[in-house]
Amino acid sequence: MRVLQLIDSLHAGGAERVAVNLANGLSTKIDKSFLCATRQEGHLKESISSQVGYLFLNKTKTIDFRAIQKLKAFIKEEKIEIIHAHSSSFFLATIIKIIYPKLVLVWHDHYGKSEYLDKRPTFVLKWCSKLFNHVFVVNSKLESWSKEMLDCKSVSYLPNFAVANNKASLTKLKGEAGKRVICLANFRAQKDHINLLKAFNMVWKTNTGWTLHLVGHDFKDEYALDIKNFIKDNALEKHVFIYGSCTDISHILNQSDIGVLSSKSEGLPLSLLEYGLAGLATITTNVGDCYKVVSKDAEGLLIPSNNTDALVNALLKYINNKNLRLESGRCLKAKVNTSFSEPSILNSILETYKKHQI
Repeated sequence: MRVLQLIDSLHAGGAERVAVNLANGLSTKIDKSFLCATRQEGHLKESISSQVGYLFLNKTKTIDFRAIQKLKAFIKEEKIEIIHAHSSSFFLATIIKIIYPKLVLVWHDHYGKSEYLDKRPTFVLKWCSKLFNHVFVVNSKLESWSKEMLDCKSVSYLPNFAVANNKASLTKLKGEAGKRVICLANFRAQKDHINLLKAFNMVWKTNTGWTLHLVGHDFKDEYALDIKNFIKDNALEKHVFIYGSCTDISHILNQSDIGVLSSKSEGLPLSLLEYGLAGLATITTNVGDCYKVVSKDAEGLLIPSNNTDALVNALLKYINNKNLRLESGRCLKAKVNTSFSEPSILNSILETYKKHQI
Protein backbone atom coordinates (compact mmCIF):
# COMPACT_ATOMS: atom_id res chain seq x y z
CA MET A 1 0.00 0.00 0.00
CA ARG A 2 1.41 3.40 -1.05
CA VAL A 3 -0.44 6.43 0.33
CA LEU A 4 -0.07 10.18 -0.22
CA GLN A 5 -1.32 12.74 2.32
CA LEU A 6 -2.27 15.95 0.49
CA ILE A 7 -2.44 19.25 2.40
CA ASP A 8 -2.35 22.89 1.29
CA SER A 9 0.29 24.12 3.73
CA LEU A 10 2.62 23.08 6.52
CA HIS A 11 1.77 25.94 8.87
CA ALA A 12 1.07 24.80 12.42
CA GLY A 13 -2.70 24.30 12.19
CA GLY A 14 -4.84 21.38 13.29
CA ALA A 15 -5.46 19.86 9.85
CA GLU A 16 -1.82 20.30 8.95
CA ARG A 17 -0.63 18.56 12.10
CA VAL A 18 -3.04 15.68 11.47
CA ALA A 19 -1.71 15.25 7.92
CA VAL A 20 1.89 15.13 9.17
CA ASN A 21 0.98 12.79 12.05
CA LEU A 22 -0.77 10.42 9.64
CA ALA A 23 2.10 10.42 7.15
CA ASN A 24 4.58 9.73 9.96
CA GLY A 25 2.42 7.14 11.69
CA LEU A 26 1.66 5.20 8.51
CA SER A 27 5.32 5.14 7.44
CA THR A 28 5.96 2.06 9.60
CA LYS A 29 2.72 0.28 8.67
CA ILE A 30 2.55 0.39 4.86
CA ASP A 31 4.90 -0.03 1.90
CA LYS A 32 5.51 3.72 1.58
CA SER A 33 3.99 6.86 3.05
CA PHE A 34 4.15 10.24 1.29
CA LEU A 35 3.15 13.82 2.05
CA CYS A 36 2.60 16.66 -0.43
CA ALA A 37 2.21 20.33 0.51
CA THR A 38 0.44 22.05 -2.36
CA ARG A 39 0.67 25.80 -1.69
CA GLN A 40 3.01 26.70 1.18
CA GLU A 41 5.60 25.08 3.38
CA GLY A 42 5.98 25.99 7.05
CA HIS A 43 7.25 25.01 10.50
CA LEU A 44 5.73 21.54 10.32
CA LYS A 45 8.11 20.53 7.53
CA GLU A 46 10.67 19.95 10.29
CA SER A 47 8.34 17.36 11.86
CA ILE A 48 8.10 15.09 8.80
CA SER A 49 9.81 11.74 9.37
CA SER A 50 12.79 10.85 7.20
CA GLN A 51 10.84 7.70 6.23
CA VAL A 52 8.13 9.80 4.55
CA GLY A 53 8.48 10.76 0.88
CA TYR A 54 7.93 14.51 0.50
CA LEU A 55 6.83 16.77 -2.36
CA PHE A 56 6.20 20.54 -2.48
CA LEU A 57 4.18 21.84 -5.44
CA ASN A 58 4.30 25.62 -4.85
CA LYS A 59 0.81 25.85 -6.35
CA THR A 60 -0.10 29.51 -6.99
CA LYS A 61 -3.63 29.40 -8.41
CA THR A 62 -6.76 27.25 -8.29
CA ILE A 63 -5.99 25.47 -11.54
CA ASP A 64 -2.20 25.43 -11.81
CA PHE A 65 -1.20 23.22 -14.75
CA ARG A 66 2.45 23.14 -13.73
CA ALA A 67 1.53 21.87 -10.25
CA ILE A 68 -0.91 19.35 -11.68
CA GLN A 69 1.73 17.98 -14.03
CA LYS A 70 4.29 17.78 -11.22
CA LEU A 71 1.90 15.89 -8.94
CA LYS A 72 0.79 13.62 -11.77
CA ALA A 73 4.41 12.67 -12.52
CA PHE A 74 5.15 12.07 -8.82
CA ILE A 75 2.16 9.75 -8.41
CA LYS A 76 3.15 7.78 -11.49
CA GLU A 77 6.81 7.53 -10.51
CA GLU A 78 6.11 6.50 -6.91
CA LYS A 79 3.24 4.16 -7.86
CA ILE A 80 0.90 5.83 -5.37
CA GLU A 81 -2.42 4.03 -4.95
CA ILE A 82 -4.31 6.19 -2.45
CA ILE A 83 -4.61 9.96 -2.06
CA HIS A 84 -5.75 11.11 1.37
CA ALA A 85 -6.70 14.76 0.78
CA HIS A 86 -7.14 17.10 3.75
CA SER A 87 -9.47 20.10 3.86
CA SER A 88 -9.47 22.27 0.71
CA SER A 89 -6.88 20.15 -1.12
CA PHE A 90 -9.82 17.99 -2.30
CA PHE A 91 -10.10 20.02 -5.52
CA LEU A 92 -6.59 19.21 -6.74
CA ALA A 93 -7.08 15.60 -5.62
CA THR A 94 -10.24 15.38 -7.71
CA ILE A 95 -8.39 16.59 -10.82
CA ILE A 96 -5.77 13.89 -10.26
CA LYS A 97 -8.51 11.29 -9.77
CA ILE A 98 -9.94 12.24 -13.17
CA ILE A 99 -6.50 11.68 -14.71
CA TYR A 100 -5.93 8.40 -12.81
CA PRO A 101 -9.42 6.90 -12.23
CA LYS A 102 -8.01 3.84 -10.44
CA LEU A 103 -6.64 5.98 -7.61
CA VAL A 104 -8.52 5.68 -4.32
CA LEU A 105 -9.50 9.19 -3.19
CA VAL A 106 -10.19 9.73 0.50
CA TRP A 107 -11.22 13.19 1.72
CA HIS A 108 -10.61 14.25 5.32
CA ASP A 109 -12.96 17.04 6.40
CA HIS A 110 -11.46 19.14 9.22
CA TYR A 111 -14.01 21.96 8.92
CA GLY A 112 -13.78 23.88 12.17
CA LYS A 113 -16.95 25.98 11.88
CA SER A 114 -19.30 23.11 12.61
CA GLU A 115 -21.67 25.46 14.43
CA TYR A 116 -22.21 27.32 11.13
CA LEU A 117 -22.60 24.54 8.57
CA ASP A 118 -25.65 26.22 7.05
CA LYS A 119 -23.29 28.94 5.73
CA ARG A 120 -20.74 26.53 4.23
CA PRO A 121 -20.21 26.80 0.43
CA THR A 122 -21.13 23.48 -1.17
CA PHE A 123 -21.32 23.74 -4.97
CA VAL A 124 -17.74 22.73 -5.88
CA LEU A 125 -17.42 20.32 -2.96
CA LYS A 126 -20.64 18.52 -3.84
CA TRP A 127 -19.54 18.08 -7.46
CA CYS A 128 -16.10 16.78 -6.45
CA SER A 129 -17.60 14.41 -3.90
CA LYS A 130 -18.96 12.27 -6.73
CA LEU A 131 -15.39 11.02 -7.16
CA PHE A 132 -14.60 10.49 -3.47
CA ASN A 133 -14.26 6.87 -2.40
CA HIS A 134 -14.60 7.76 1.27
CA VAL A 135 -15.01 10.78 3.55
CA PHE A 136 -13.53 11.03 7.05
CA VAL A 137 -15.04 13.70 9.31
CA VAL A 138 -13.75 14.96 12.65
CA ASN A 139 -17.04 15.33 14.51
CA SER A 140 -20.60 14.04 14.58
CA LYS A 141 -22.20 17.20 13.14
CA LEU A 142 -19.95 16.97 10.08
CA GLU A 143 -20.86 13.30 9.71
CA SER A 144 -24.59 14.07 9.50
CA TRP A 145 -23.95 17.02 7.19
CA SER A 146 -21.75 14.99 4.81
CA LYS A 147 -24.24 12.14 4.55
CA GLU A 148 -26.99 14.60 3.68
CA MET A 149 -25.13 17.07 1.45
CA LEU A 150 -22.42 15.14 -0.40
CA ASP A 151 -22.60 12.59 -3.22
CA CYS A 152 -20.35 10.10 -1.45
CA LYS A 153 -22.18 7.38 0.42
CA SER A 154 -19.15 6.13 2.35
CA VAL A 155 -18.70 8.49 5.31
CA SER A 156 -17.30 7.82 8.78
CA TYR A 157 -16.38 9.71 11.92
CA LEU A 158 -12.65 9.63 12.65
CA PRO A 159 -11.51 11.36 15.84
CA ASN A 160 -8.22 13.23 15.80
CA PHE A 161 -5.32 11.86 17.79
CA ALA A 162 -2.38 13.54 19.43
CA VAL A 163 1.25 12.43 19.47
CA ALA A 164 4.06 13.60 21.70
CA ASN A 165 6.25 16.14 19.95
CA ASN A 166 9.96 15.46 20.31
CA LYS A 167 11.27 18.58 18.59
CA ALA A 168 14.18 20.44 20.18
CA SER A 169 13.11 22.41 23.26
CA LEU A 170 13.48 25.96 21.96
CA THR A 171 10.60 27.98 23.44
CA LYS A 172 10.94 29.20 27.02
CA LEU A 173 7.69 30.55 28.36
CA LYS A 174 7.82 33.83 30.24
CA GLY A 175 6.26 34.36 33.63
CA GLU A 176 6.42 32.40 36.88
CA ALA A 177 6.60 28.60 36.76
CA GLY A 178 3.49 26.97 38.22
CA LYS A 179 1.27 29.91 37.27
CA ARG A 180 0.90 29.69 33.49
CA VAL A 181 -2.26 29.47 31.38
CA ILE A 182 -1.75 28.31 27.79
CA CYS A 183 -3.97 28.76 24.75
CA LEU A 184 -2.83 26.76 21.74
CA ALA A 185 -4.85 28.18 18.82
CA ASN A 186 -4.12 30.00 15.59
CA PHE A 187 -5.30 33.59 15.48
CA ARG A 188 -8.69 32.99 13.88
CA ALA A 189 -11.95 34.68 14.90
CA GLN A 190 -13.65 31.34 15.68
CA LYS A 191 -11.05 30.76 18.43
CA ASP A 192 -12.38 33.82 20.32
CA HIS A 193 -9.16 34.93 21.96
CA ILE A 194 -10.87 38.19 22.90
CA ASN A 195 -13.24 36.42 25.30
CA LEU A 196 -10.26 34.66 26.88
CA LEU A 197 -8.43 37.97 27.23
CA LYS A 198 -11.48 39.56 28.87
CA ALA A 199 -11.70 36.71 31.35
CA PHE A 200 -7.99 36.70 32.11
CA ASN A 201 -8.03 40.48 32.59
CA MET A 202 -10.57 39.96 35.39
CA VAL A 203 -8.59 37.10 36.93
CA TRP A 204 -4.96 38.23 37.12
CA LYS A 205 -5.64 41.33 39.19
CA THR A 206 -6.57 39.22 42.22
CA ASN A 207 -4.23 36.36 41.37
CA THR A 208 -0.84 37.97 40.97
CA GLY A 209 1.86 36.04 39.21
CA TRP A 210 -0.46 34.18 36.82
CA THR A 211 0.26 34.76 33.14
CA LEU A 212 -1.45 33.89 29.84
CA HIS A 213 0.49 32.50 26.87
CA LEU A 214 -0.89 32.56 23.31
CA VAL A 215 0.72 30.10 20.88
CA GLY A 216 -0.52 29.97 17.29
CA HIS A 217 -0.06 31.36 13.81
CA ASP A 218 -0.41 35.14 13.56
CA PHE A 219 -2.02 35.99 10.21
CA LYS A 220 -1.28 39.70 10.81
CA ASP A 221 -4.86 40.60 9.93
CA GLU A 222 -7.57 42.66 11.63
CA TYR A 223 -8.36 39.91 14.14
CA ALA A 224 -4.71 39.61 15.19
CA LEU A 225 -4.59 43.40 15.53
CA ASP A 226 -7.67 43.30 17.80
CA ILE A 227 -5.87 40.83 20.07
CA LYS A 228 -2.75 42.99 20.28
CA ASN A 229 -4.77 46.18 20.82
CA PHE A 230 -6.73 44.57 23.67
CA ILE A 231 -3.47 43.59 25.37
CA LYS A 232 -2.09 47.10 24.95
CA ASP A 233 -5.29 48.96 25.88
CA ASN A 234 -5.63 46.96 29.11
CA ALA A 235 -1.93 47.19 30.04
CA LEU A 236 -1.51 43.42 29.88
CA GLU A 237 1.94 43.40 28.26
CA LYS A 238 3.56 41.96 31.42
CA HIS A 239 0.84 39.35 31.89
CA VAL A 240 -0.06 38.11 28.38
CA PHE A 241 2.55 36.88 25.90
CA ILE A 242 2.33 36.05 22.18
CA TYR A 243 4.73 33.49 20.65
CA GLY A 244 3.41 32.86 17.12
CA SER A 245 3.76 29.40 15.54
CA CYS A 246 5.99 26.99 17.44
CA THR A 247 7.11 23.44 16.70
CA ASP A 248 8.10 22.32 20.22
CA ILE A 249 4.51 22.01 21.47
CA SER A 250 5.18 19.23 24.01
CA HIS A 251 7.95 21.30 25.58
CA ILE A 252 5.66 24.34 25.75
CA LEU A 253 2.82 22.40 27.36
CA ASN A 254 5.19 20.86 29.89
CA GLN A 255 5.90 24.42 31.10
CA SER A 256 2.17 25.16 31.48
CA ASP A 257 -0.41 24.53 34.20
CA ILE A 258 -3.85 25.20 32.67
CA GLY A 259 -4.85 24.69 29.03
CA VAL A 260 -7.72 26.74 27.64
CA LEU A 261 -9.78 26.74 24.44
CA SER A 262 -12.35 29.55 24.26
CA SER A 263 -13.64 28.80 20.75
CA LYS A 264 -17.01 29.76 19.30
CA SER A 265 -16.85 26.78 16.94
CA GLU A 266 -14.69 23.65 16.58
CA GLY A 267 -14.49 20.22 15.03
CA LEU A 268 -12.50 18.07 17.40
CA PRO A 269 -9.52 20.31 18.19
CA LEU A 270 -6.11 18.69 18.20
CA SER A 271 -4.91 21.17 20.81
CA LEU A 272 -7.47 19.81 23.28
CA LEU A 273 -6.00 16.32 22.85
CA GLU A 274 -2.51 17.75 23.22
CA TYR A 275 -3.50 19.36 26.53
CA GLY A 276 -4.68 15.92 27.66
CA LEU A 277 -1.54 14.17 26.46
CA ALA A 278 0.51 16.68 28.49
CA GLY A 279 -1.65 16.10 31.59
CA LEU A 280 -2.86 19.70 31.81
CA ALA A 281 -5.91 20.85 33.72
CA THR A 282 -8.16 21.85 30.82
CA ILE A 283 -10.96 24.32 30.20
CA THR A 284 -12.85 24.18 26.90
CA THR A 285 -16.03 25.59 25.47
CA ASN A 286 -18.79 23.12 24.65
CA VAL A 287 -18.58 23.33 20.85
CA GLY A 288 -18.09 20.67 18.19
CA ASP A 289 -17.05 17.37 19.74
CA CYS A 290 -15.12 18.86 22.66
CA TYR A 291 -17.65 17.19 24.95
CA LYS A 292 -16.40 13.79 23.79
CA VAL A 293 -12.95 14.59 25.14
CA VAL A 294 -14.03 16.39 28.32
CA SER A 295 -17.09 14.29 29.06
CA LYS A 296 -17.20 14.66 32.85
CA ASP A 297 -16.01 17.15 35.49
CA ALA A 298 -13.12 14.94 36.55
CA GLU A 299 -11.57 15.30 33.06
CA GLY A 300 -11.84 19.08 32.77
CA LEU A 301 -14.23 22.01 32.77
CA LEU A 302 -16.71 22.26 29.88
CA ILE A 303 -18.25 25.74 29.65
CA PRO A 304 -20.60 27.64 27.30
CA SER A 305 -18.98 29.56 24.44
CA ASN A 306 -18.89 33.36 24.41
CA ASN A 307 -19.49 33.46 28.17
CA THR A 308 -16.85 35.51 29.97
CA ASP A 309 -18.22 34.90 33.47
CA ALA A 310 -18.17 31.12 32.99
CA LEU A 311 -14.57 31.30 31.80
CA VAL A 312 -13.57 33.49 34.76
CA ASN A 313 -15.13 31.03 37.20
CA ALA A 314 -13.43 28.06 35.53
CA LEU A 315 -10.03 29.75 35.63
CA LEU A 316 -10.47 30.66 39.31
CA LYS A 317 -11.53 27.11 40.17
CA TYR A 318 -8.24 25.72 38.86
CA ILE A 319 -6.06 28.63 39.97
CA ASN A 320 -7.26 28.29 43.56
CA ASN A 321 -6.90 24.51 43.78
CA LYS A 322 -3.58 22.98 42.71
CA ASN A 323 -4.62 19.46 43.74
CA LEU A 324 -7.72 19.71 41.55
CA ARG A 325 -5.55 20.86 38.64
CA LEU A 326 -3.21 17.91 38.99
CA GLU A 327 -5.96 15.31 39.41
CA SER A 328 -7.96 16.71 36.45
CA GLY A 329 -4.83 16.59 34.29
CA ARG A 330 -4.21 12.96 35.23
CA CYS A 331 -7.79 11.97 34.39
CA LEU A 332 -7.76 13.71 31.02
CA LYS A 333 -4.41 12.16 30.13
CA ALA A 334 -5.81 8.69 30.84
CA LYS A 335 -8.87 9.48 28.68
CA VAL A 336 -6.79 10.69 25.73
CA ASN A 337 -4.41 7.73 25.92
CA THR A 338 -7.35 5.32 25.96
CA SER A 339 -9.83 6.85 23.52
CA PHE A 340 -7.72 9.03 21.21
CA SER A 341 -4.56 6.97 20.77
CA GLU A 342 -2.53 6.78 17.58
CA PRO A 343 -2.63 2.96 17.14
CA SER A 344 -6.43 2.64 17.19
CA ILE A 345 -6.96 5.57 14.80
CA LEU A 346 -4.31 4.34 12.34
CA ASN A 347 -5.87 0.86 12.34
CA SER A 348 -9.27 2.36 11.49
CA ILE A 349 -7.74 4.32 8.61
CA LEU A 350 -5.95 1.25 7.25
CA GLU A 351 -9.16 -0.77 7.32
CA THR A 352 -10.90 1.94 5.32
CA TYR A 353 -8.06 2.11 2.79
CA LYS A 354 -8.19 -1.67 2.28
CA LYS A 355 -11.95 -1.62 1.87
CA HIS A 356 -11.73 0.74 -1.10
CA GLN A 357 -8.67 -0.62 -2.86
CA ILE A 358 -9.43 -2.09 -6.28
